[in-house]
Amino acid sequence: MTTLCVIPARGGSKRIPRKNIKLFCGKPIIAYSIEAALASNIFDEVMVSTDDLAIADIAKKYGASVPFMRSAETANDFAITIDVLFEVLIQYKDLGKEFDFLCCLYPCAPFVNVEVLGSGFELLQNDDVSSVMPVCKFPVPIEWAIDISDNQIKFKDIMVTTVRSQDLTPYYYDVGIFYYVKVDKMLSEKSLYVAKSMPLVIDENMVQDIDTIDDWKFAETKYKILNGYA
Repeated sequence: MTTLCVIPARGGSKRIPRKNIKLFCGKPIIAYSIEAALASNIFDEVMVSTDDLAIADIAKKYGASVPFMRSAETANDFAITIDVLFEVLIQYKDLGKEFDFLCCLYPCAPFVNVEVLGSGFELLQNDDVSSVMPVCKFPVPIEWAIDISDNQIKFKDIMVTTVRSQDLTPYYYDVGIFYYVKVDKMLSEKSLYVAKSMPLVIDENMVQDIDTIDDWKFAETKYKILNGYA
């Protein structure tokens, strides 16, 4: 059984320019994903899919392979992750390489670590599991969501105000750090969200959206605190 880690990192990030190689606590943020993947000893190959030569050079510097460049079609603003993964698998097949398991690990995931990658891969190897998705519990019940229209508050269901929070069903969200999937299932269903997907519940400290400069600064502070040098 062979396992591939794909780190998709195009050059055209908009909200934070050059986001995938911007320095995060002293080194390019993509380096954290590469180093965690390599240190896990799970993958037969850790590769970066990119259309950008600078990203490719940095990826190689930190130990990832870049056996081919991403096409313009999968590097535009409208391409989605599954398009990138399908292209990667086709390009590897042209090189005579095929894989049984795939991990799509995002480049801006500085809190990812060997332990959580290992836990996800262990789940994936069960016969009745086709994919694994890290999730985190919403910090408050989703039933507390409200609409604000004409400066007025409106609950989706006013009855929720009479229910104790501990009596409400907890819900979880996709944290967007990585996905594991069995390649044959992904190819047949043309999605990362395949049947028999299993959640991997992770600690909220590992979760941080980084979409703005303020997010970035907060994530760096959080990283320093968690790693004992702030």
